[in-house]
Amino acid sequence: MIKVENIVKSFGDLTVLKGINLEISAHEIISIVGASGAGKTTLLQIIGTLGTADSGRILFHDKDVFKLKEKSLSKFRNQEIGFVFQFHQLLPEFTALENVCIPAFIAGTNKTKAETKALELLSFLGLENRTHHKPNELSGGEQQRVAVARALINDPSVLLADEPSGNLDSKNKQELHELFFSLRDKFGQTIVIVTHDKELAAMSDRTITMQDGRII
Repeated sequence: MIKVENIVKSFGDLTVLKGINLEISAHEIISIVGASGAGKTTLLQIIGTLGTADSGRILFHDKDVFKLKEKSLSKFRNQEIGFVFQFHQLLPEFTALENVCIPAFIAGTNKTKAETKALELLSFLGLENRTHHKPNELSGGEQQRVAVARALINDPSVLLADEPSGNLDSKNKQELHELFFSLRDKFGQTIVIVTHDKELAAMSDRTITMQDGRII
């Protein structure tokens, strides 16, 4: 489903990614692990088209996404990729429901359809009684589940998660880890996770270890 071909990325004199090759199958859950500075997050951002490579290609279903023009690339990112970050990135002035709907509104989905889908996702994630709460009224685990719902609202092909449980206590961390597998079972998600959490990595279908900008 996704092919990463010879990706190289430098920041100034520092080469962060040194020729990364990786294939990701549909419905696979992959963890990318390694020490801080290994290049994990940079690789995830490039796969998610949030960053660009100096050389190499990212293919989604054999389409070279970096050959898309800016508007088409933004549309592709909005509809095909869901993002979950360590610190949620929820907008504080909006309710849980409104936060989840934002990517759908960007995609041009009408309000009724977007809210119906958002309510279904929030209910699936056990948040049906928290839909009108703002982020500061939610626990860390609840905020992260809202972020997962937001990532899923447009039925993306792949979910990319960067240290998704890094800011959670052990109970919420375990629940989030189990949730990823529920998402794969229910929605057929493909999920790529950057993590330092050994338990989560061990649960994944495959673990990719990076060191000094290379997959080892």
